[in-house]
Amino acid sequence: MFESLTEKLSSALRNLRGVGRLTEENMAEALKEVRAALLSADVHFKVAREFVERVQLQCVGQDVLKGVTPGQQIVKIIHDELVKLLGEGTTDLSPARPLKIMMVGLHGSGKTTSSAKLGRVLKKKGYRPLLAACDIYRPAAIDQLEILSKQEELEFYCDRSSRDVPAIGAAALAQSRQSNADCIIFDTAGRLQIDHDLIEEVKRLRATVQPDEVLLVVDGALGQEAVNVAKTFHEALSLTGLVLTKLDGDARGGAALSIKSITGVPIKFIGTGEKVADFDTFYPERLASRILGMGDVVSLVEKAQEAIDEKEAERMAEKLRKADFNLEDFLDQMRQIKKLGSMESILGMLPGMNGVKIDADAEKSMARTEAIILSMTFQERRKPEVLNGNRRLRIAKGAGVKVVEVNQLIKQFQQMQKMMKMMKGGNMKKLARQMGGMRGGRPGGF
Repeated sequence: MFESLTEKLSSALRNLRGVGRLTEENMAEALKEVRAALLSADVHFKVAREFVERVQLQCVGQDVLKGVTPGQQIVKIIHDELVKLLGEGTTDLSPARPLKIMMVGLHGSGKTTSSAKLGRVLKKKGYRPLLAACDIYRPAAIDQLEILSKQEELEFYCDRSSRDVPAIGAAALAQSRQSNADCIIFDTAGRLQIDHDLIEEVKRLRATVQPDEVLLVVDGALGQEAVNVAKTFHEALSLTGLVLTKLDGDARGGAALSIKSITGVPIKFIGTGEKVADFDTFYPERLASRILGMGDVVSLVEKAQEAIDEKEAERMAEKLRKADFNLEDFLDQMRQIKKLGSMESILGMLPGMNGVKIDADAEKSMARTEAIILSMTFQERRKPEVLNGNRRLRIAKGAGVKVVEVNQLIKQFQQMQKMMKMMKGGNMKKLARQMGGMRGGRPGGF
């Protein structure tokens, strides 16, 4: 989402290299470009102007610290100001138990999916969430929430015959007490635009269930309109937090950078994809670092800790050490990596790699590799040497690929096994010669 902004900010700050002291004169052009970059990202003009003024006030007259370039020094200042812009302080939910959360927003913002995503997050934190279907208007809204609840093994409540939303909310609270649920998430209805009926309905539901949190789910692609939507809902419902969705899309990021400053309501969660797992707690410091191309290693480590089984990792490390690595093991490793998200999202969390595009063929190549291995029998994965011509033909047909692709995968795997054995034996000179001979080869699934 912030790729264009990251690129433009980097370009603006590049001009300060070699400067010994930050002055109004040598910063004027750079800050002009910073302001233009913010405006092109659809940041509110008032927010962009005040941001640049604060940065300039802190920078002018400062001596460049020894061992630090002017660019690095101003990046630190801009980083700190971005954190303030995105929202300093805690983004934690209320500690109340039972915790009652009301999800509100416009139609199409992703409330139902976000309700299930939030339920999944809270379940991992030790809660027993119950999802209450309070959207009685959108076709299949109740069915969607029920399917997601079953998928994530969450409690679910609905009343398909009732048209009284506050009554449904009250019944959901009664159901939560019976099932010992200590977190109730109310998925409310939306409209294509804000109207009187929508606001009045959620007001009545709020008065009935007395939520601890009222979270507005807003589409990050709306830009400045998202800020206007947040202001209207906040005036009517006294919002406690925001959930920004669709941050994996091509929106310019203006909503994320403007909404806290204009509305005073903190962003608490962000949706980064369509899958239920694509939902993160919002950390201003981490997003500021990513905007400036500094990566987000902390989030990457957290994702790895959540997705990768520690015992399995130790077992695999031992197999690699003993050079006892087969296609079954490789398949397991591929699946572990896929749990972290797309390759592009992983690279975006590494310093200096934000905005790096992964060739679509690379992602497809991983999918083809997985299909080929899955088309093998357990014996064939454990002992690829048994793969004769007939077996390879059968595997190619099963995976929907050409035999040459099966051959290529097996050849690359055999080369990798040879390298592992060389490393085990300590013959690094021979390994270097082997790697040199492989240069220029067409990359495949490895």
